[in-house]
Amino acid sequence: MSEVKLSATPRNDFGKGAARRLRRDHQVPAVLYGHGTDPVHVALPGHATMLALKGNANALLTIEIEGKSQLALPKDVQRHPLKGTIEHVDLLIVRRGEKVTVEVPVHFTGDPAPGGLAQIETNSLSLEVEATAIPDGVEHSIEGLAPGTQVLAGQITLPSGASLAGDAEAIVLVVSDASRSSEDAPAEGDAEAPAEA
Repeated sequence: MSEVKLSATPRNDFGKGAARRLRRDHQVPAVLYGHGTDPVHVALPGHATMLALKGNANALLTIEIEGKSQLALPKDVQRHPLKGTIEHVDLLIVRRGEKVTVEVPVHFTGDPAPGGLAQIETNSLSLEVEATAIPDGVEHSIEGLAPGTQVLAGQITLPSGASLAGDAEAIVLVVSDASRSSEDAPAEGDAEAPAEA
């Protein structure tokens, strides 16, 4: 995963009015915290921040503020409910070599055996990884899996250096019997006919 640099400026004005003024100037209010430091309130460039976080909830950011660089991960991104624009970002300070816990998407490849229907129970896994080596996702093949097969979190092959932070017994995907699924659905006109005398 590549690092994205964002230039930040310190901010001393707080409250809704100050935040609105920042957004009007195409900036995003944010706060940096972690590692026992006092929270640092900053303003980030709006467009660059939106691009950095687009489709990547675990973007590794290098925040440049007053001549210093600080690595951070987005922990909470608040968006406008209608426009989708970023309203505020909470940034967690991280260090190189440090392990962090993140949610990573799971992508399934291949098709189950004929007659099998893949039902995804969860589309992400909680992993413990180095802050500078967060994978974009995890791939797992379900090619040829027979109906009745369950894929557990602990069975998914993880990238080098990553370990599972969640329950290894959690069901991630189930291959059900497609023919049984269609049999269970009530057919049209299946209302019971009155018993003949």
